[in-house]
Amino acid sequence: MSNVKENRWYSKDHEWVEKAGGSVVRIGISDFAQHQLGDIVFVELPEAGADVAAEESIGTIESVKTVSDLFSPVSGKVTKINDALESEPELVNSEPYDGGWMIEVEVEGDLDEQLQSLLTAEQYEQFLNE
Repeated sequence: MSNVKENRWYSKDHEWVEKAGGSVVRIGISDFAQHQLGDIVFVELPEAGADVAAEESIGTIESVKTVSDLFSPVSGKVTKINDALESEPELVNSEPYDGGWMIEVEVEGDLDEQLQSLLTAEQYEQFLNE
């Protein structure tokens, strides 16, 4: 069974969102997603300052099995990227909710409104079990 963290919101593409303070959120992929991908060998992320749109591609994640697109669960501006992933992409496997986070985004518009379009931890667990 995959580990689903309570204090996060999830997309059906298996990205998670965590409030980081104010209108800034931290984004990564779920434990389920990293298990499906296998050993992560490379992560391509947008630059800080880039505009991102909900449900649009923001980069790729490469594993020994495949290359997959990463999608932004929210719209806004990238304020920070996880530089550690450049030299240690395996953090996504070992710490998908902590050291393996991908980007921080300052959300455009109402944060709570954007989060409403995502799944709660409970809803995401049900989605995984379908």
